[in-house]
Amino acid sequence: MRRDSVVGGLLVLVCGLQACQMDAPQEGVSDAELCTFRASARVEQILAGMTLEDKVGEMTQMTLDVLCVGENHKAEEPHRIDSVRLDSAFAISKIGSVLNSAGHSYPTEQWRALIGEIQAASMEAKGIPTLYGIDAIHGATYTYGAALGPQQLALAATWDTALVRVMAEGTAKEIVACGIPWNFAPVLDVGRDPRWPRFWETFGEDPKLVGDMGEAMVRGFQEGEVKVAATLKHYLGYSTPWSGKDRTPAYIPERQLRDIFLPPFAQAVRAGALSVMVNSGEMNGIPTHANRFVLTDLLRGELGFDGVAVTDWEDIRYLKSRHKVAATHKDAIRMAILAGIDMSMVPQDWEFPVLLKELVEEGAIAEARIDLSVRRILTLKERLGLLDQGGEALPAMLTDSERLALEAAPAQAAMECITLLKNEHDVLPIASSANVFVSGPTANSLNALNGGWSGTWQGKNPKYNNPGRKTAVEALRDEFGRSRVQFEELESMDFNDQDIRRVASALRRSRPDVALLFLGEMPYTEFMGNIGDLRLADNQLDLVRAVRETGTPVVAVFVEGRPRTFSQVESDLDGVVMAYLAGDFAGPAIAKVLSGSHNPSGKLPFSWPREASSHTTYDRKHTEKHYSARPQYAFGSGLSYSPVQTTALRLLNEGNVVLGDTLRIEVDLANTGDRPTNEVVMAFVQDRVASITPSVDKLKAYKRVLVDAGATMTVPLRVPTAELGFIGTDLDYVVEPGTFGLRVQQQTLEFELN
Repeated sequence: MRRDSVVGGLLVLVCGLQACQMDAPQEGVSDAELCTFRASARVEQILAGMTLEDKVGEMTQMTLDVLCVGENHKAEEPHRIDSVRLDSAFAISKIGSVLNSAGHSYPTEQWRALIGEIQAASMEAKGIPTLYGIDAIHGATYTYGAALGPQQLALAATWDTALVRVMAEGTAKEIVACGIPWNFAPVLDVGRDPRWPRFWETFGEDPKLVGDMGEAMVRGFQEGEVKVAATLKHYLGYSTPWSGKDRTPAYIPERQLRDIFLPPFAQAVRAGALSVMVNSGEMNGIPTHANRFVLTDLLRGELGFDGVAVTDWEDIRYLKSRHKVAATHKDAIRMAILAGIDMSMVPQDWEFPVLLKELVEEGAIAEARIDLSVRRILTLKERLGLLDQGGEALPAMLTDSERLALEAAPAQAAMECITLLKNEHDVLPIASSANVFVSGPTANSLNALNGGWSGTWQGKNPKYNNPGRKTAVEALRDEFGRSRVQFEELESMDFNDQDIRRVASALRRSRPDVALLFLGEMPYTEFMGNIGDLRLADNQLDLVRAVRETGTPVVAVFVEGRPRTFSQVESDLDGVVMAYLAGDFAGPAIAKVLSGSHNPSGKLPFSWPREASSHTTYDRKHTEKHYSARPQYAFGSGLSYSPVQTTALRLLNEGNVVLGDTLRIEVDLANTGDRPTNEVVMAFVQDRVASITPSVDKLKAYKRVLVDAGATMTVPLRVPTAELGFIGTDLDYVVEPGTFGLRVQQQTLEFELN
């Protein structure tokens, strides 16, 4: 059952909650409707010549480890292909895709050798190239020597979508040179709960910012000089588990799902994204890999997505072993395919194609349903040019000068993301003649600056760090001179009271002008980053107190993937800098911000909670305003060394605003300092009265502008009135007339919408 509703100029297709079940629904989008999708004549010809065995193989994705020499699915060093396993994969199992790196990054030359051998085997056995996928999420994650830029949360702090697109174009060039055409990025989960260990993989807490950044990344991957397929992760509702821990249950009402979590995916689908990866968790008791409402009715029927839906790691099998909704692996496969899965990231056993074939032969799944998925997979291969190339004609290697040029955008993004949050007594910037004391557990770690998915999955092994990249303390020595920087190392996160006393004693002896404490977290991702609460570790809080007792001005630099709370010692800090996980070039970027050779411009893409149990987003409801702790730093916060004030706000529309109009806004800015500043102008709207309790604020427009020293300027912003709505009680999108507020910084006004 489908119902079309056009409200406020927006087309919204709605499926009822009755379709939300784990097998083919009585109502919703039928497979017959979906089969109206037709591919090119070439794809249809290939499909017509395939056996059932060929088809189920095409829907199978294996990890590189199982094709390599080694035991127990672990590749033996040095990694090399096992010819017997390779032949089995393609000649017998007919697999359609390979992923991953067998544990760590490779030089481009090694990638090309491995993938060339894999493609040759695929072509010989099937006559169809394999589709190779990789997680290149902040640069070419698994390409040794490739520039790693800021992680997504840090990129969001730049509020610079053009730069994000350029970075994605660079990533595409790096991985295509390796022979990899499919990238498992961007993450479009909306980061509403900073306890979640994948929070740093998101673009923050606001759906608009997430959607705009995600669209920029998709277009960078798919529309640049070199093209790779983007993958929207993790569809849908993954980022807000009740426990805050990875892959644990979420409970999301459908209205909230549509209002907050679906829009970024819809925006990226409109931008042409070629694939999605499915949420490993469950919503409202239904595992997403078995949720036909989400995977078919919403994704295919409403969003009109015609690309490939791939599972996450082993998630079909987990329907039996983890979620307990399937009695057998075979039943789990039936549920997932009927729900809408196209390709199974198996990724380490050979049962999937065998059992899927049996399900078709037994009549449990129609072969037409299999054809639909295979058609999508072959179409993706065609769109990437694999059918033309045969998979074996690898693109040219990048030259040294081309690779060097690709470092410019990540280095710029690292500078733009650094966010200055507190600067009492103008402790920053630090004078070039100052003596600087440095300590803290993240001060001398490149792994800490990069975070997870950096050379290895967890990003912890220094062996796979890219050569020539500097830690924070190394960059500070370059910036200020080695003789002016004293470093007292804390070699692990588990430093103790004796270590703290050692640091304090060294500080008293050196009597520096300022102490820099690098705090935060060491790398993790997924369940390895689960925590009990958000409070900064006790030993780090004690370190701040001990350093403050020396009487030295103290600046905390947070190197972390989520906002750890530190209200107990916030008053002990003269300066606070959020450095996020800013990548290979974070060290020099931090040093330049601290020295003042770069004027900081980053703005928080999330609300920094004051207490470990009070993580409320900026778009909270009015009833939360009085009962939730004030944030330590609000969404959009960020200082500079040359302040820009918002001096006036004007709405140029004459009289009352009519639905269908566009709000024409002007904002006057004045730079009151002595250096140019990159400022982000953010326009927030408040619906004064609505049929669904309105948010205190909603971001509706923003623009990054450069304001010269001592200059004034007027910035135009535009907001279509069609974007002033919400998902109502009947699950339709609606824009209601009435009184609205408009705010830019402290400037406010009201208008009537008729």
